[in-house]
Amino acid sequence: MLASPVRLAVLEYLKDPAGNFSPQVDGDLVLDGVCADFLRDKLGIAAATASRHLTLLADSGLVIATRKKGWTFYRRDEAAIARFTAGLRTGL
Repeated sequence: MLASPVRLAVLEYLKDPAGNFSPQVDGDLVLDGVCADFLRDKLGIAAATASRHLTLLADSGLVIATRKKGWTFYRRDEAAIARFTAGLRTGL
């Protein structure tokens, strides 16, 4: 899951959405998350590629996807990330 540099970059960018992205018209960067288009532009990848990476992160539970006004916004699920990293620490 996290072996992808793109998915790691998404998680890193979402750590500080207000510091990494310009304000959005629809949706608060922190409360609602970052629009998929903003993430795609920042990563410099095609929409289909971005969608695949974001879907994998959402399906794994590491990010939360929220639909609003026809857009999808993504934010980190800090509790899930903490559980995941704790599992890595104890499992290795």
